[in-house]
Amino acid sequence: MIGEILSDRYEVQQLLGKKAGRRTLLARDLQTQKLVVIKLLSFSSDFEWDSLKLFEREAETLKNLAHPSIPGYLNYFEVNLPTIKGFALVQTYIPAQTLEQWLQTGRTFTEAEVKQIAKALLEILVYLHELHPPVIHRDIKPSNILLGERSGNSVGQVYLVDFGSVQTVLATETGTRTVVGTYGYMPPEQFGGRTVAASDLYSLGATLIYLVTGTHPADLPQKDFRIQFEQLANLSPSFSNWLKWMIEPSLERRLSSAIASVAALEKPQPTNLPTLVVGKPDGSKIQLTKNGDSLEIIVPPSGFDPSIIFTGLFAIAWNSFILLWTTSIVLTSFPANIPFALFSLPFWGAGFMMVYKFLFHLFGRICLRLNPKEIALTWELFAWKFSRTRASPRQSINKLVYIPKHFTKDSEGTRIAVPPQLDIWVGVKKYQLGGIGGVIKSEAELEWLAHELSNWLGLPITNPMGS
Repeated sequence: MIGEILSDRYEVQQLLGKKAGRRTLLARDLQTQKLVVIKLLSFSSDFEWDSLKLFEREAETLKNLAHPSIPGYLNYFEVNLPTIKGFALVQTYIPAQTLEQWLQTGRTFTEAEVKQIAKALLEILVYLHELHPPVIHRDIKPSNILLGERSGNSVGQVYLVDFGSVQTVLATETGTRTVVGTYGYMPPEQFGGRTVAASDLYSLGATLIYLVTGTHPADLPQKDFRIQFEQLANLSPSFSNWLKWMIEPSLERRLSSAIASVAALEKPQPTNLPTLVVGKPDGSKIQLTKNGDSLEIIVPPSGFDPSIIFTGLFAIAWNSFILLWTTSIVLTSFPANIPFALFSLPFWGAGFMMVYKFLFHLFGRICLRLNPKEIALTWELFAWKFSRTRASPRQSINKLVYIPKHFTKDSEGTRIAVPPQLDIWVGVKKYQLGGIGGVIKSEAELEWLAHELSNWLGLPITNPMGS
């Protein structure tokens, strides 16, 4: 087709790309003498109507976009030549190579450069996702990202191209779903035809992993559907955690918006924690059960130990005395005995609390449960359950704090030990495991649970005491 003139206006200069039923051409606009890109969809033997639907959607979407890092819409027309019939979409030409081409030439990227690329693409996604209706690209990958030449401290101008898989949220909700995308860059939900704004974040995260490892994401090992890239990338812990958050297989635990992703990238979480144990400590009786949607931690009864003997004996003596007191009051004349009977109620309450603590020490358990909807921490004794903190929405979990064992001084200057503490923050609510008044005293067990919760929630572990 080189030298052929389309629509009496566009002279084909070069074939940029070709795949089934599609060609991408570099052409010169004879009216403006500027180079343009023409995407050509032809009615070949393997033509599918879904391809035309996506092609028309791409043209309509580009017509309504206006961003300096996205190709501009110029024209759309029907092609009716002896050699080819179909439709053509004309876009502005951007003189830059794709990230895929840069990698093939041997170019490598530092962590700082990858962060620059990430921020530039996130700014584009903020624009797309805040449109009405939001526009989801659905095929972010190195070959669909253009990068200009380096300039000073800049990695180069970044562009997002090829909106051939674009989907609007409105189209998703009202029409049939077409599964598109590229294996290795597609999040799990996209395989089922479901796409949301966070789907683009996963694809971006996988693209950045390709940049830092030089290996296609589909060729990297996986564990629990999560790409394992850390061993091949020399990254700071904070950036590595951010990437893991971006490629979280579960939508509920992935970063939910481009704005949130930018904020998390610009304000990395502290990483000055001691190395946490990753396995369950020997001898631990804590039960941890987890899958893709739910996690449950059960702290079993403490069991018998000599320290509770005094509590039990004191509870028996206390309640025996209150029973004797109340019985003597009841036997006195009515209604003069009513004030004395009411006076005994707080003492009965204290007595029942002592009995409860004694029984809970022997038979009670504490359960932390997370499911797709909520997080709940309950104290359970036989059939009785109660919560000191009410259940909260799962999506509101925003911080995981682990404070190792440390020492402090009281008002008299005496050095005292402060037990380790693990807190899950949900908005302004705190679900506490360990610490003063906490349910777990073992530092090894809390470190293990901190690591498990961090991996499962996709949240970094923070330490407010870190220097």
